[in-house]
Amino acid sequence: MRTRIAPTPSGYLHVGNAFNFLVTAELVRTIGGTLFLRVDDLDQERVRPEYVEDVFRSLAWLGIRVDEGPSGPEDLQRSWSQQLRMERYGRVVEQVRATGHLYPCACSRAQREREGSGVHLCRTGEIGSTPVGTAWRLKVPDPCPVSWSEWDGARQVVELNSAMPDPVMLQRGNGRPAYQVASLVDDMDMGIDHVVRGADLIPSTACQWYLALILKRPAFQAIRFHHHPLVTDGTGRKLSKSAGDTSLRSLREAGRSPDHLRDQAKAYVEAFMRHISG
Repeated sequence: MRTRIAPTPSGYLHVGNAFNFLVTAELVRTIGGTLFLRVDDLDQERVRPEYVEDVFRSLAWLGIRVDEGPSGPEDLQRSWSQQLRMERYGRVVEQVRATGHLYPCACSRAQREREGSGVHLCRTGEIGSTPVGTAWRLKVPDPCPVSWSEWDGARQVVELNSAMPDPVMLQRGNGRPAYQVASLVDDMDMGIDHVVRGADLIPSTACQWYLALILKRPAFQAIRFHHHPLVTDGTGRKLSKSAGDTSLRSLREAGRSPDHLRDQAKAYVEAFMRHISG
């Protein structure tokens, strides 16, 4: 088993992040394998040094030890940052563009929302010279059903055209590859064969699955995915860093123990293992 935890340092991590990390680590401990740490620091506009530091402090507080990956903020910047892999991501974007599956689009999100559903005008135009800073979007057919079998054998089917219509693959303005590209490339290059994600990332899995199909990367489609239920608040709303939900940092500073979080993850993994073995 080769899997990873992949925190994004765009805010202080919360208990939903902790659940994902602990479940992943517990599965590695139970089954055996290699646990990687990948810090998704692609979006530099949202990354802050204090958020990066929080990743490593949170993992230490939770008692999670990884087998490979950065040992701290300095090691991340020196050897592991996604910023060091921009050329690699760019080559993959070019590979997708060479297949004819991308089109340039200078429209804002608001403009596209005003136009509503249907084939966007940018998609139907001829591709000539494009101004620097133009975004490139993925042409998603209509319909575009994407399906795979989850780790437990359950069939997952996503209509990608509805879930994520024509997502950006290359950002406008900064020319930065999108998360979908970077995550796919990192998982392929790291030889990941198991991915544990929250259920909110099912559309992302479908998008990356479709990209792997275009790129003819069957290894990604052989990954065993498990999308676990989300940790929610008392109203049933999923936890979010942007909403300022209870952070692991605040729990640490209050002297709280992570034992209850570990116990929840362990119980979840035990039930999951019984499910897949029975």
